[in-house]
Amino acid sequence: MMNTNDAVSLDFWNGLAFYSGKSFPCGTIGCDALNISADVIERLKELCTVQYALINALTFGPGNPALLSAARESAQQIANLLKDVKPFSYMDVPDVEDRIERIFSETYLNNAIEYSTVFGGSTLDILSDPKYEQGKTLLRTLPALAQLGYSLEQYQQTMLAFAEKLNDPGFKRTPQNIAVLFGECFPKIEKFENNAAWMAMTNATTQYTTLLRPDSNTPVIAKHMIYVSFVGMFRSDLYEGLCVGHTPKKCRTCGRWFLTINARPTKYCGGYAPGDKRHRSCRQVGNLKGRKERELAEDNPNVELYKKRLDSINHRLRRKNADKPLGKMMKKLAKDKMQRSKNSVDYANGKYIQEMELDALEAEAKLLL
Repeated sequence: MMNTNDAVSLDFWNGLAFYSGKSFPCGTIGCDALNISADVIERLKELCTVQYALINALTFGPGNPALLSAARESAQQIANLLKDVKPFSYMDVPDVEDRIERIFSETYLNNAIEYSTVFGGSTLDILSDPKYEQGKTLLRTLPALAQLGYSLEQYQQTMLAFAEKLNDPGFKRTPQNIAVLFGECFPKIEKFENNAAWMAMTNATTQYTTLLRPDSNTPVIAKHMIYVSFVGMFRSDLYEGLCVGHTPKKCRTCGRWFLTINARPTKYCGGYAPGDKRHRSCRQVGNLKGRKERELAEDNPNVELYKKRLDSINHRLRRKNADKPLGKMMKKLAKDKMQRSKNSVDYANGKYIQEMELDALEAEAKLLL
């Protein structure tokens, strides 16, 4: 279950982003945020106004308990609006309604008012006193919700302009070209004094921590980042993806953005094609459009992962001097999973990547032998 910090934190390791107990190729979360509809963003902007009102009451006065009920109801509506919207739907918060009731309570508000009163001239020891944890939780939650609609709008305006340039048919997606375009679209800010532009960058705390790989109990050292906003987290994830060659691409079938993890000219996403009565994926529908419009099989990222995994299996078998039956079973499992990913959009977008992890394939193969 996620706490307040976990909701706006990511772990990065080996081209993967870990969020809410799930792993994704870096850039997935930031790319998903490009697809949030304008209607959802406009509704968020409407719901966020009462959060701003409560923030102002706490900032410029003793707080206004009369606003608490409206802010709580607004937070519940925001949670309900986003529960099925990626990337927010990735969050593991089964008790979200109870959490909102608890955070937007008079107990938390009074603690926040007390904390705000002593904040001005207090020492770090007082400000870090655990007795103010309830108030600080409310004070962290309010701006995260209040700024959500407007910051998402700004995020899309900035990132979609960049993504459209990446998506231009004449643009060659080499690491060098991507780096040059990134520098043109997001120039380095040399000085932050009196420059509000720094707020557009990622405000985050960076740590390094140990986590367990999703497919095994093997510990690895990962970069752990805590953000002050959801949009800061989305931006950071997209940038981390660019660093390892993962870039957003617009699907030719549905028009939605999806993440490519190599330089191949992939044209179609793996989501359901809109309006297709047979519930086929955009890639399946695209493959029916004729030779000129057909996406070659090797362009399928699921097939690409399968090929990489075969190489990894061979390397591990040589290194461990493992027996041939084990390797044969691992390769069979990998092929079966790849074929299943072609026929099942839900599987391809869900468990496929985790089940194709090398340790997961080896563990499953040992059970079957």
